[in-house]
Amino acid sequence: MKSCPLCGEPDQAPLWQDALCRLVWVADADYPGFCRVIWKRHVKEMTDLDAAKRRHMMTVVLAAEAALRATVRPDKINLASFGNLVPHLHWHIIPRWRNDRHFPNPIWGETMRQAPPRPPADPAALRAAFLAALG
Repeated sequence: MKSCPLCGEPDQAPLWQDALCRLVWVADADYPGFCRVIWKRHVKEMTDLDAAKRRHMMTVVLAAEAALRATVRPDKINLASFGNLVPHLHWHIIPRWRNDRHFPNPIWGETMRQAPPRPPADPAALRAAFLAALG
């Protein structure tokens, strides 16, 4: 779909991809390691996929969660699939810390505090941990 920013080739090289989806890095200094898993074909909802493809998508999402837990060691991981602004199936995998700018609110919610700077995540380490978790 021409008007969809998630269709077609990504603006940046994915951390990983296969024929069905890709894992991309989101540059956000407040949430180092923030990633998205994007379904390559333009669909709006998980239920637009058959059962095997839904399982594949969730396997990739959960491997990304495991990789973030192993590499950036957050207090919590938020998984979100909204698609309200971009109705193309994708999942946000967001590392959270109790003292981050928005906790306990969603990162798109009201800012609660100034947060200490976080060390940047290492994309190579994240990719290696993702591949290990993916099996």
